[in-house]
Amino acid sequence: MSGMTNAARTIRIGIIGSGGIARAHVAAYKTIEHAEIVAVADVFPGKAQEFIEANGLTGAQAFENHRALLELDLDGVSVCTPNVAHFQPTVDALRAGKQVLLEKPMSVTLEEAVEMVHVSRQTGNMLSIGFQPRYDPNMDIIRNIVQSGQLGNVYYVETGGGRRRGMPRGTFVRKELAGAGAMADIGCYSLDMALNALGYPKPLSVSAYTSNFFGTNPQHHPESDRFDVEDFGVALVRLEGGIALNFKISWAMHMDTLGATMFLGSEGGLKITPAGKGPWSGVWDGKVGSITLFHDVLGHQTESPIPIREHNVNLFHEKVKDFVSAIREGRSAPIPGEQIVYNQAIIDGVLRSSELKREVEISLPNL
Repeated sequence: MSGMTNAARTIRIGIIGSGGIARAHVAAYKTIEHAEIVAVADVFPGKAQEFIEANGLTGAQAFENHRALLELDLDGVSVCTPNVAHFQPTVDALRAGKQVLLEKPMSVTLEEAVEMVHVSRQTGNMLSIGFQPRYDPNMDIIRNIVQSGQLGNVYYVETGGGRRRGMPRGTFVRKELAGAGAMADIGCYSLDMALNALGYPKPLSVSAYTSNFFGTNPQHHPESDRFDVEDFGVALVRLEGGIALNFKISWAMHMDTLGATMFLGSEGGLKITPAGKGPWSGVWDGKVGSITLFHDVLGHQTESPIPIREHNVNLFHEKVKDFVSAIREGRSAPIPGEQIVYNQAIIDGVLRSSELKREVEISLPNL
């Protein structure tokens, strides 16, 4: 590669884990010029090779051990394993000198999330977490309004979402593999939307309730006999700066919506609805539907619709492209683990509070 400009240098990528989300990563990498998937690892014998052949990754090497994959000359890796297996491949990749794009949720425990951030800092290698909704240009509008001061002192935020019916299967519904259910699967998106707009204030305490009436009912889920995660959760989270966060999420319910996301401030309020229709919609894993600013103008209570930026951006592809660009340009992580560890701390707090049936404090070390 001598004589090539940095812009033309091929970025060599490894994929760890070859499930459904890995296919989405492959599709994105294939759209990026001068990016090449050179290796795939999966612990199940033969699965990595099958994945390579099925996805036309000519020349890529197959491994059954991610550590063997990390011995290759790689620029970056996508960690696409089940949630419970996020931690070890990530820290091993960082210590092996690779840049890491880790699928959400960050981890299954707060301790794992903190350790990943520490290793990233110790090694100087990038740890970026896969929250593709950030690449909707309307998310920038929301953050800019909240950060602009137009709302005054923001004191209350309500976020989350609910599917009338939209429960996944397989690894998503088994605690031993997923760590958590709806909170980790789609709730993390809602948290990122709100916390990113606020500038990621530190969470202080959580009082929460969770249930799984739908997932454990054979009338509603074909894997009810092994469904042992939450399909509904609600929490009051106290944030630094005197902000109360009402967080709620549901995979299934007898209701059409759990409401819009709202930011209430002393000088104004912001209401945001998600785009999409149907039983799997109503959560913040896709596009923005509407944005409305509530404020007073010359003593009149006024509602100002904020124009939505219509786009055909493939948000998932943008996430992967930004990761590759960050590697090429030597930039810091597009969605840094230092932020998402707060997201993980809230989910951890929700699960602890629900189990103990009381409010719990969130204790975070200095990062």
